[in-house]
Amino acid sequence: MNRKTVILAVILVIAVMIMINNADDSLNDERLENLAQAVHKSAVSCYAIEGFYPADIEYLRENYGLMIDESKYTVIYDAFASNILPEITVLPNE
Repeated sequence: MNRKTVILAVILVIAVMIMINNADDSLNDERLENLAQAVHKSAVSCYAIEGFYPADIEYLRENYGLMIDESKYTVIYDAFASNILPEITVLPNE
């Protein structure tokens, strides 16, 4: 192998590694957004059916089938009042 071929191969490997890393980051962002949407949808469904937003996320788990992988995500569910949509934040566990 000549020097140009080795350099080209190294550049190609680095480019592939960057693309894989970017795809992984994009997938993680999508998973966070999907979980946030699922929590939001469960809370809105509860309000539509029962007339209130639940005080905590456990109510959504028990009554609306919400599932959260707590080893991967932390969900902050900040309920101010039963008639105001809670603030929902999903964070990855590092």
